[in-house]
Amino acid sequence: MKKQKTDIKALISQMTIDEKIGQLIQLNANFFADSSADITGPWEKLGIDKEALKTIGSTLNFHGADEMVAIQKKHLEEDRNKIPMLFMMDVIHGYRTIYPIPLAMGASFDPETVTECSKMAAREASAGGIQVTFTPMVDYVRDARWGRVMETCGEDPYLNSVMGATQVKAFQGDDLSDRDNLATCVKHFAAYGGAEAGRDYNTVEISERLLREYYLPAYKACIDAGVTMLMPSFNTLNGVPSIANKWLMKKVLKDEWGFEGVVISDYNAVGELLKHGMTDSTKDAAEMSFNCGCDIEMMSITYYLHLKELIAEGKVSEKAIDEAVERILTLKDALGLFEDPTRGASSEKEAAVCLTPEHRDISRRAAEACAVLLKNDGVLPFSESTKKIALIGPFADSKEIKGFWACCGKDDECVSVYEGIKALLPDAEITVARGCSAQWNELDKDGFDEAVAAAKNADAVILCLGEPQKYSGEGNSRADIGLPGVQNELAALCLEANKNTAALVFSGRPLTLCELDAACPAILEMWFPGSEGGSAAANLLFGKVNPSGKVSMSFPKAVGQCPIYYNHPSTGRPKRKPEDVHQPYASNYIGCGNLPLYPFGHGLSYTEFTYESMELDTHELTKDGKITVKVTVKNTGDRAGKEVVQLYIHDLYASAVRPIQQLVAFEKISLSAGETKTVTFEISEPMLRFWDAECKHISEAGDFDLFVGYADHPYIKDTFKLI
Repeated sequence: MKKQKTDIKALISQMTIDEKIGQLIQLNANFFADSSADITGPWEKLGIDKEALKTIGSTLNFHGADEMVAIQKKHLEEDRNKIPMLFMMDVIHGYRTIYPIPLAMGASFDPETVTECSKMAAREASAGGIQVTFTPMVDYVRDARWGRVMETCGEDPYLNSVMGATQVKAFQGDDLSDRDNLATCVKHFAAYGGAEAGRDYNTVEISERLLREYYLPAYKACIDAGVTMLMPSFNTLNGVPSIANKWLMKKVLKDEWGFEGVVISDYNAVGELLKHGMTDSTKDAAEMSFNCGCDIEMMSITYYLHLKELIAEGKVSEKAIDEAVERILTLKDALGLFEDPTRGASSEKEAAVCLTPEHRDISRRAAEACAVLLKNDGVLPFSESTKKIALIGPFADSKEIKGFWACCGKDDECVSVYEGIKALLPDAEITVARGCSAQWNELDKDGFDEAVAAAKNADAVILCLGEPQKYSGEGNSRADIGLPGVQNELAALCLEANKNTAALVFSGRPLTLCELDAACPAILEMWFPGSEGGSAAANLLFGKVNPSGKVSMSFPKAVGQCPIYYNHPSTGRPKRKPEDVHQPYASNYIGCGNLPLYPFGHGLSYTEFTYESMELDTHELTKDGKITVKVTVKNTGDRAGKEVVQLYIHDLYASAVRPIQQLVAFEKISLSAGETKTVTFEISEPMLRFWDAECKHISEAGDFDLFVGYADHPYIKDTFKLI
């Protein structure tokens, strides 16, 4: 953060205890609207005195620059200390110009794309009055049933760490007071993605070793990158809700990691301590949360009701209150709010910045970078000279492809697949036949005949399938993660009518696609691609752009495999042949085996890449040394493309069982047809550390496998030794 300009300590010294407590409370923007005509306004329903609203330090869920400016202006007129409010919102994958969901951004394996999109979102959101975004969400995930997998970057802690830290740096820039930058809040600390059975808000029970090995690294990476705020998770962690978990919030976050930023609760999380059964008293809830380091209480008022009394009783120290207020005011000062309370936000600026051609171009290129070609038996790319095209399925002309948590994005501002292909191929004859719904409980097949007729009459068929965007995101967990409704039946009939068919899949999670994979010669996963999804799909389908995304979260063959993840530990009874579907007395699923349909790191291209060599400058690594690894890749196909070079290790023998493979580095490179490039990686001892049975972070001398490729598919393999 920038050098402090405001004398924060002097300001705090002149504040009353009630004014200090007000800084620790966040309420929705509708609390600050003019409610003179409504005597039962939201403030009264919640139980907070209307006069106390003048002291409130921050708000969320407002609508655009005009409302923000009006609230800020009124607040400054009424606050005797003239302390500006903080305005926060969830800018998850865009403000008005929406780019692909975070799970898709993980699939890009491209920090440069993440940087460009995050900076775009910060420009638009700041113009709209937002000063803090509740981003990045770096919860480690293994279970595709969980709705919020769409907000993460996938099942690898290293990939999550890289992408999370990249977002922090891109949103915040070098100077938070720059109007184009936003403060960031990493969430949800901790292990929110470990919810039992993939059910949102559900309990999390994991060992400390597992927690430290997989779930915590990405939060720590964001803190190291300079994130300004942190949000505890809703879930219980080993029996204690995160917001009241002293071990997590005090020992790990503050004592071990030295986090000095602002901690904010999730929505009503303090109040929910009563529902968890931690207490039957809002006073106890306030004491537990504040003394665990929660500075701001979002959308509950236990602090308002009880902190003053808790201070008088000696259960909360006024010094701790002052320190919390100082953290909040320091953030406001870093954002430049004392000199520039609205940071130049206006509806005129918002209109000028949002959805510009430049920003739409960024969104389109991101959607192209994130799409994963899951399967291709030579069908794709279709020729641009194709005359008759059939677009079949519930997403053929749908604009509902932006995804959950799209802030101020609007469906009608998205480009549909039909619109994208029509713009690319204006002379083609395009027939749209929806065929059926994408809803799980809508089984109407009345549109099948029209769809099959369109398929028979077409030169190329594009099946536009998937799950509705409301089926993923917060609270939207699914017990069955297949294509909803009768989409598989529709696809089967259309494929019988015309084999020159490719499927586009729109989803917020990996889906079980075995039926589609068995029948369809080409499948392109679009995720929820955002504002320019249709334009990106057109360019990818017809070869204007070569797919380059890689799977960031394993696609299970069946929901019974969940949770499924590539970096699983070795077992004492492994399968002898991974492809076997029935092997007795082994760790195995009868019928489908253990492997996913599409593993982490998988993704095809319209060209071919050959891994020619991997050279190590030494095969012995000392504790303070490095091994230089040079990987040579050649584009042996006939068109340009991008490849993600993925480097994995396997610790063969250790005092704690290690994962069978572990991503330690990656780089996305561009290669022209026939071009060769060498990618250089460095391996150092810290990359080999793990948490042992006593939760000590150590490395151990011994042998390691090293390979480039993707999960379960090494291209080139070598070994080295840590000495």
